[in-house]
Amino acid sequence: MNAEAVSNQTGVLYLVATPIGHLDDLTLRARRVLAEVDRILAEDTRHSRRLLAHHGIDTPLVPFHEHNEDRRQARVVGWLEAGHSLALISDAGTPLINDPGFPLVRECRRRGIRVVPVPGPSAVLAALSASGLPTDRFCYQGFLPRQPAARRRRLEALADLPATLVFLESAHRIDGALADLAEVLGEERPACLAREITKRHEEFINGTLGELAALVASDPDRRRGEFVVVVGPPPAEDGGAAADEARVLEVLLEELPLKQAVNLAARILGGSRNQLYRRALARRQG
Repeated sequence: MNAEAVSNQTGVLYLVATPIGHLDDLTLRARRVLAEVDRILAEDTRHSRRLLAHHGIDTPLVPFHEHNEDRRQARVVGWLEAGHSLALISDAGTPLINDPGFPLVRECRRRGIRVVPVPGPSAVLAALSASGLPTDRFCYQGFLPRQPAARRRRLEALADLPATLVFLESAHRIDGALADLAEVLGEERPACLAREITKRHEEFINGTLGELAALVASDPDRRRGEFVVVVGPPPAEDGGAAADEARVLEVLLEELPLKQAVNLAARILGGSRNQLYRRALARRQG
């Protein structure tokens, strides 16, 4: 454990969560902090200026994004060590969650500069809480890889994790992502597609991964906006089903090449082909 001392001679870096859509979702505390700090570090100053104008805040904005954060960090730390207080905001939601700021916060912690979170909106938690899927254990994965092969490899590593999975996705990749989710995790896996959260066209659609993939593929309007995909945990195995699966795989693997054995087992058992493939591979290697 490393409990670092915080200097009383420096300023404070506030991590301020901002609305993910509806401008009135800025908390009272966040509004006060943004109005009182010396500067606001903003991912996109043009975007953030609209939020500040809506709330009557005229604090100076400083661009701070993934393309300049390395170059700007020393200057920002200098302001803080000189006693200035700053707020870090992203375009939407909680800073550092798929947004810039981690190196700066790490450096502030190392130097003993006080870092204060100002909690508020989060697309991840908003989608999870309203999805109707288990919330007691979840794994946030951010954006999946752009390339299909890399995306499927990531999903294969998560397939058996006994937790609800949460992903972000963009409009131009949502159909491919859902298709791969259904293929790798299983078409019958329960899921929720959250679209445009807190915005005019907000929508939560529950169904199986197979149903959601088919819906989005067939409806261009369902491919618009920003998405959070929430996927329920894999079904708990009962001993009888697991034993039947093991017996079927054992018999088929004795007579057929691995790929053919898996395909036939999936037809017989009705399970996920990818999950059966991993288990068949483990049996053959064992």
